[in-house]
Amino acid sequence: MTRISRRGLLKTGAAAGVLAASGLPLHAQAKRGGRLRAGLSGANTSDSWDGRTHSDLFMIAAAQGTVFDSLTEVAADGSLKGELAENWEASADAKTWTFNLRSGVTFHNGKAFGADDVIASLQMHVAEGAKSAAKPIVEAITEMKKTGDLQVQFTLAAGNADFPYLMSDYHLLIYPAGQIEEAIAKGIGTGLYAVDSFEPGVRMVAKRVDSHYKGDNAGYFDEVEYIAINDNTARMNALLTGQVDAINRVDLKTIQLLQANPMVRIQEVTGNQHYTFPMLTDVEPFNDVNVRRALKYAINRQEMVDKVLLGHGRVGNDSPIGPASQFFHEDMEQLAYDPDKAKFYLKEAGLSELNIDLSASNAAFEGAVDAAQLYQASAKSAGININVVQEPADGYWSNVWLKKPFCACYWSGRATEDWMFSTAYEAGVPWNDTQWDRDDSGRFQDLLLEARAELDSNKRRGMYQEMQTILKDDGGVILPMFANYVQGVSNKVSSPETVGNLWQMDNGRMAERWWMA
Repeated sequence: MTRISRRGLLKTGAAAGVLAASGLPLHAQAKRGGRLRAGLSGANTSDSWDGRTHSDLFMIAAAQGTVFDSLTEVAADGSLKGELAENWEASADAKTWTFNLRSGVTFHNGKAFGADDVIASLQMHVAEGAKSAAKPIVEAITEMKKTGDLQVQFTLAAGNADFPYLMSDYHLLIYPAGQIEEAIAKGIGTGLYAVDSFEPGVRMVAKRVDSHYKGDNAGYFDEVEYIAINDNTARMNALLTGQVDAINRVDLKTIQLLQANPMVRIQEVTGNQHYTFPMLTDVEPFNDVNVRRALKYAINRQEMVDKVLLGHGRVGNDSPIGPASQFFHEDMEQLAYDPDKAKFYLKEAGLSELNIDLSASNAAFEGAVDAAQLYQASAKSAGININVVQEPADGYWSNVWLKKPFCACYWSGRATEDWMFSTAYEAGVPWNDTQWDRDDSGRFQDLLLEARAELDSNKRRGMYQEMQTILKDDGGVILPMFANYVQGVSNKVSSPETVGNLWQMDNGRMAERWWMA
C-alpha cells in the first residue's frame, strides 16, 4: 500500500490538491451510464443523513461515498487528496492549518459552497448533547476562523501532523450552513449523486448530478441503488441471481460457490480491518490486568484465522495497528495460545477459575458466533468458562456494543496510527469500547499526545511501537485476527486495479470509482 509520509504531507498538501483537480482522466477505460445496484450490510431502521451517527458500511457508502463530500479524501492507494479542500498548508509546529476550498461548488439545492459551511458542519460534532464519534477530532480544534469566502484556518490545541487525514473521516460530512436540519432530513450534500429516495434500513436511490466539480474523473453511473441486505445468505443469493451487481462481506464458506459462477468475481483486499473481543476495563473482573492477560493467552488465534477466516487474513496481536500501517510493530513478540500461562495469570488475580459471558452476533462480523464458540472451547483448558450469548443482529450496535462487558466487534482500521488510537483508545472518547484510560495506562495516554505532535518520523515510530506493546500486554481488547475485505462483484461492473483498503467496497466509494463494463 503506497503511503506518503506524514512529514511529506505537510509539504505536499498543495500539490495533492492540484493533482486532484487537474482534470486528467482517472480511468481511461471508464465510461458513463448505467445503474449500480449493491446489496450492503450494516443498515438499520434508525439510519439517517446525520453523519455523526454513521457507524457501518451502508450509511458510509450512501453518505460520504455518494451524496456528501468531506474536506479531504483517502485515495485507493492510501494517499491523501483534496475533496472540498483544494489544498492546505501548516505552520511549522503543525498547530495551525489553512485550507483553501474549491470554488464553483454547489449543494444539491443550489446553495453555493463556502467557508461558512465547513465551520457550521464541524461545529455540529461539538454541539451540546451531540453524540459523535468524530467529537475528539473536532474538540482538538481551539479556533475555526473564516479567513476568506473560500478559506478556513484551524488552530489546534496541540500540533497534529495527521490533521488533513482526519478531515477525511466519514462522520465529517459538509452540510449547507443555516440549512443543516433540512439537509439531514432530505440528504442535501455536494456529492456526485443527489438523493432520489431513501427508506432507512431498506434502500437508497441516488442520481448523478450534472456538471459536478469532479467532472469526468469520477461518478460514472447515471444512478446508484443501495439495498439493505443484512443477512449474508440473502446477500449472496441476490448477487448470484443478478438482483444486485455487488455485495460486501462475502461469507468465506461460499467463496468457491461464487468463484464457480462465470458472471461473478471475488474482490479480496488486504488492509487493517480487524475483528475483536473488547472488554470493559472499568467493570469487574476485566478491571484486573491479570484477568485480561489470562484471557489473552486463552485464545487460539491461528485456529480462528484457519476456521473463521479460512485463511483470508492473518493472526492479530491485540493491537489495532496492522500490516498496512506506516508504523506497524512487525517485530513485537506474538501472543500465543498458552493455557498454562492463562492459569498463571488467573492465579495472580486470585482466581482458580473464571466464569464470564461473551456476547456475539454475526452483525459484529461474519463468523463472530463461531469465533466466540472457538474461544469458549480453547479457554476451557485454562479454567475459563465462557458462556456465549447469541445476541440478535438488529440493534446489536446500539444495545450490545459499548454496553455489555465483553462482546464481539469489528473495526475497519484507520489511515494513520493516531487516528486509530484516538478513535478507540484515547481516554474519554465515545468509541473507546474498552473504557481504556489513564487508570489502565497513563504512559499510553501520554505517548498518544506526544506522538501526535511529533514531526520526526523516527521518533513517532518508536512511540507508536511502544504503544502497540502496551496494548498487547495490558490492553482490554482481544484482537485475534486481521481480516481481508472479501466482496463479490458482477462482471457487469468494472473497477480500478487498485481498490481502497481503508473501508469495505473501495473505501465505500464504489459509486464514484467503479463503472459499467
